[in-house]
Amino acid sequence: MPKYILYTDGAARGNPGPAGAGAFICTPDGTVIAEIAEYLGETTNNVAEYRGLLAGLRKLVEIGAKEIEIRADSELMVKQLKGEYRVKNETLKVLFEEAKTLLKKIPSYSIRHVYREMNKDADRLSNLAIDQKF
Repeated sequence: MPKYILYTDGAARGNPGPAGAGAFICTPDGTVIAEIAEYLGETTNNVAEYRGLLAGLRKLVEIGAKEIEIRADSELMVKQLKGEYRVKNETLKVLFEEAKTLLKKIPSYSIRHVYREMNKDADRLSNLAIDQKF
């Protein structure tokens, strides 16, 4: 099985406000596997970030991915998933636990923080979801 790269993002216009989640999955050579844009209604940016991650993870589990690298521009989410920060918010705890459950279904994964400029596709998808209310 090839290794997949999951770029994930969430956006909220206002915090809370209209929000969208985006996930962009590709192979290391740049072959696009999936583009996911999901309108979330009114929520916070942090919830949108996790929802983008969950959308991408669900797709990767569905296709049977064995090795993935997650790239996200949410430092909070990345540090929570790495165990560097505790998850204090009750809403985020539920999403965090769902992410951990999905990650257990993928034998090998890594997660790293990237700057916004390196996460343009996922950002585009999360904003597209808001604009078009998918």
